[in-house]
Amino acid sequence: MSAVQNVADDHLALQGYDPVSYFDGTPTEGEAGITSEHDGAVYRFANQANKDRFDAAPADYAPQYGGWCAVAASEGKYFPVNPETYEISDNKLYLFYNGEQGNTLPQWEEDRENRRATADKHWAEGTLEDHE
Repeated sequence: MSAVQNVADDHLALQGYDPVSYFDGTPTEGEAGITSEHDGAVYRFANQANKDRFDAAPADYAPQYGGWCAVAASEGKYFPVNPETYEISDNKLYLFYNGEQGNTLPQWEEDRENRRATADKHWAEGTLEDHE
């Protein structure tokens, strides 16, 4: 994948949250000793069963747009996320910024299909740019 993953200096993705836990309805922080790597990102898991599910189909559980804010991706930018602000849509995990500058999830919900198509295009073409 040509685009940059939203990871910490140690390549930790999702700020340590277990990607499989989102699909179970409750984002949960993973354990430091239970990890897998996918596309240059290290994911933590709450338990071995979740790690096994991820390892069997990592693309099914990894967040869209490398874990960057989906709204920002639709605008051609990388922007950080709050790992507890998310949506599962069409069996895919989308993450959103939610902080001092507001919550971007409602913007996504207002125009989901167009934003998703635009974000998908930017991600596939590797045309996202830093938000600054």
